[in-house]
Amino acid sequence: MLSNLFKKKDKEEKVLAPVSGQLMPIEQVPDPVFSGKMMGEGIAVMPDSGSVVSPVDGTVVMVADTGHAIGIRSAQGTEFLIHIGLETVALKGEGFNVLVRQDEKVTAGQPLIEADWTYLGENANSTVTPIVVTNGEGKTVRPEAEGTCTAGETVIMTVTAG
Repeated sequence: MLSNLFKKKDKEEKVLAPVSGQLMPIEQVPDPVFSGKMMGEGIAVMPDSGSVVSPVDGTVVMVADTGHAIGIRSAQGTEFLIHIGLETVALKGEGFNVLVRQDEKVTAGQPLIEADWTYLGENANSTVTPIVVTNGEGKTVRPEAEGTCTAGETVIMTVTAG
């Protein structure tokens, strides 16, 4: 019976905040691609400072050429997209310093991208940063926190497989 308890827990994945700031429901992101959950279920952060960090232990599966988005596959196989700001692809890499490369193993809390939040605030539509599960079929994604969050520390959602 105890082993069943551990198996169930193994299916549950805690996801840490990728950036510090104010949490917001994905439905409130001012972009229909995210608020309509076309990219997947998730949560968003209105950042106030700091680097973008990995929300889980895993592997970098995608880094946008412009540095505005990164994909991470967790050790449990869940794929996350962290999209820094809205319409930030138009900035052509300005305001982003990517610290990792595709196929690199990362740990939860490890810095991935340094973002110049002042520059982004002045030049992007928004700095709101959605984090979504892009392979959520068969998974339950549950937001876990409200209010403020700290990058690499606050659990912001739980993903349960099965």
